[in-house]
Amino acid sequence: MNAARRAMEQLQTWPDLTGAPASCGTGLALQVDQCEIVHFHDDRSADLHLTVLAIRHLAAELERSTAIRVLSSSPWVTVRLDCATDADVLLSLTSVALQAHSARSGTGSSPQPPCNLHRVTIRKGQGG
Repeated sequence: MNAARRAMEQLQTWPDLTGAPASCGTGLALQVDQCEIVHFHDDRSADLHLTVLAIRHLAAELERSTAIRVLSSSPWVTVRLDCATDADVLLSLTSVALQAHSARSGTGSSPQPPCNLHRVTIRKGQGG
């Protein structure tokens, strides 16, 4: 079983997450309270709606990871899923994303920002 499928199957068991088609039109999204948290576009990567605040807070750690791509001004990060450790990183960061979205839930509704699909290229064997 590849890392993306492993992560997706585990996340689908989390009680707060519900599966739905990704709003970008490609792949599966997992959402909480109508807010998309994770997009699985293919079997090599996932986009995670981490929030700008959480990305700022974790910036040093995210930049050190060879599995994570951060785009400036995007509240999403792309996680390359090459191995079980990468899937574990995605699971941990999804927990952070859920906490970040829970903290924002009382701040009013805003449109879902676009994910990183077609803005990040993941190549097989790509290093950090």
